[in-house]
Amino acid sequence: MHRETRFLISRKPYAIDLDSLRVTEPGPHGSAWAQVDAVWFRRRNGITIACTGTLRDLQDRTPGDVHEFLAAFTDGRYGGNCHGRWDGERYWGAQTPFQMALDLTVLEPMLADYPNIPEGYDGWWTFQPA
Repeated sequence: MHRETRFLISRKPYAIDLDSLRVTEPGPHGSAWAQVDAVWFRRRNGITIACTGTLRDLQDRTPGDVHEFLAAFTDGRYGGNCHGRWDGERYWGAQTPFQMALDLTVLEPMLADYPNIPEGYDGWWTFQPA
């Protein structure tokens, strides 16, 4: 992934929580699953939606920090793992009221402030070629 200086929804950018890197114990060949929390905007049927979730990747070697993880994460075919999304009228995601409320505390203001990066996140990161 690489960081872009401006937001273009067509480039499918993500805003990353740089303090959220989680890595599993390395396997026998040194590879490890790593993931970060992220938020992003997408369009569905002409409607802008805000999403929250994770970016997850099996890395050949254990990343030392979040920037090493992002530099090695080059296959964006599957995009982010969406845990919740908000279109201004409907929420999709967790079914527990507590998690729904947590998600909406991020997603509602995020959509209202489109296309700005939510506080606590760094963006915009994309898999698209530079």
